[in-house]
Amino acid sequence: MAVGDNSGRAWQRMLSGRRLDLLDPSPLDVEITDIAHGLARVARWNGQTSGDHAFSVAQHSLIVEDVFSRCNPRATADEQLMALLHDAPEYVIGDMISPFKAVVGGGYETVEKRLEAAIHLRFALSPHPSADLKSQIKKADRVSAYFEATELAGFSQSEAKKFFGQPRGISRDSLSMEPLPAFRAQALFLRRFEEIESARRPGAKVAP
Repeated sequence: MAVGDNSGRAWQRMLSGRRLDLLDPSPLDVEITDIAHGLARVARWNGQTSGDHAFSVAQHSLIVEDVFSRCNPRATADEQLMALLHDAPEYVIGDMISPFKAVVGGGYETVEKRLEAAIHLRFALSPHPSADLKSQIKKADRVSAYFEATELAGFSQSEAKKFFGQPRGISRDSLSMEPLPAFRAQALFLRRFEEIESARRPGAKVAP
């Protein structure tokens, strides 16, 4: 809300035309096109990465889902979709680096959780992942963070190992780490979403 604005507006207008209430988000106002568009334009590491383009949350999400699926070959399509959408609230609230999240505290987490629930319900998922699933997705997230840190964000391997742990069973060469233009990252995110959605239909199998 702008200084001097007494309207109390707490919603964001999306390019789809939806108006998403940040304090009480409705699943009916969530569109995958808005999510993909937003995440492809939100920079990881506050933009402090090498390359001609920002490394976007959309790209990060694709890597996390890829790592999660490889480490959990029996994962259901619903679980894969939760992995892909694990940072989806950031299409509205941005990617806040972990040190600043710790400073902000509960208020940020409350909004994030409400958005997560609305997004999940929009796509017929549980409002939040189970503790075990959340742990498995977090492991994949840390693998991605390690390689992003060392390949793009200027961390030494020892620093990255300290903060994110040493990846096991996943090599840098097997991941697509080259920062992409926003339109390309957006298209890849939408394509993977559609692949998983197709696999959620009865009798279908998720694409590798």
